[in-house]
Amino acid sequence: MVNVVAPVQPDPGADPAEDFDDPAAGTAPHTLRIVNATPPIDLPGAERAVRALLIALGQDPEAEHLRQTPRRVAGAYAELLTPRDFDLTTFANDENYDQLVLACGIPFQSLCEHHLLPFHGVAHVGYLPDQRIVGLSKLARVLERFARGLQVQERLTQQVADCLQAHLHPKGVGVVLEAEHQCMSLRGVRAHGSRTLTSALHGHLRIDPAARQEFFALTRDR
Repeated sequence: MVNVVAPVQPDPGADPAEDFDDPAAGTAPHTLRIVNATPPIDLPGAERAVRALLIALGQDPEAEHLRQTPRRVAGAYAELLTPRDFDLTTFANDENYDQLVLACGIPFQSLCEHHLLPFHGVAHVGYLPDQRIVGLSKLARVLERFARGLQVQERLTQQVADCLQAHLHPKGVGVVLEAEHQCMSLRGVRAHGSRTLTSALHGHLRIDPAARQEFFALTRDR
């Protein structure tokens, strides 16, 4: 999955100094368009593949209740694997806020790339602002952007942290994901209810012991 980041075309009358890549420039909101650059999904081909899989599994795809299954499965996977475009909007930190901003319990779901089974849970996403702050809903949008694909939890955690660090330029970023994997709960060891925790830290939240402790204490309380 390729993440393409494209600046929204500026207003011709706007100050050219107001560029997203310069977090100190201007006080107006800055917007970066996050664009889905994944190849289009071949729905008819996916339907044929699901039909072939049903036959390989000893099922009759012409049975009354299975006739529409290839179409439904293809559509479901297309939805789960297609990220949505969105605008990553940031604002000047006019109040010079320098404490942790933390969004807790953001629900997410993704697909395990090893078994094509879902994993789902909650994310805690925080950052220490510098000269820009981000619209809070965008923290959930960034998470969803990377969750819609074939994933492993470790990579997903790192991608969210890296994206915020690269485009928000904060003093620090912290991401914790807590998820249940159906490849563990429905098969294999069948460890129903077990949860996997992963974390990724940048900047002060990684190198400053006090900031790191505060971040993990707040996420643990949730």
